[in-house]
Amino acid sequence: MRISLFPQRRDDPVPTLEKTAGDRLRINGELFNFNTLEDGDTIPAGAVPCDWIVGPVQRIDGEVHVAVILPHGPNPSFGVAFPEPITVSEDGVIALPSDPEEPANVDA
Repeated sequence: MRISLFPQRRDDPVPTLEKTAGDRLRINGELFNFNTLEDGDTIPAGAVPCDWIVGPVQRIDGEVHVAVILPHGPNPSFGVAFPEPITVSEDGVIALPSDPEEPANVDA
């Protein structure tokens, strides 16, 4: 599975992603099963009922390609603003790039 990340300025926490049993992807606890997607098939953008998935989901050369929003704060690091795609071959939690929370602006 190949996950492309699309950085977006928003106040949401970074979603939790987990690959399970083949080409199934769990996003924030909700399971999306792409096991039946045949090579060359495409699920059109917007057809997967998930606000975190953007663009089409495709199987290319046997590998599922999916794009996921990566939320970030007002001053993202380079790695968050310009993330590399993630290739996932084993089941488990998928680590996404993130920045530490910025401290609240408090006048002392």
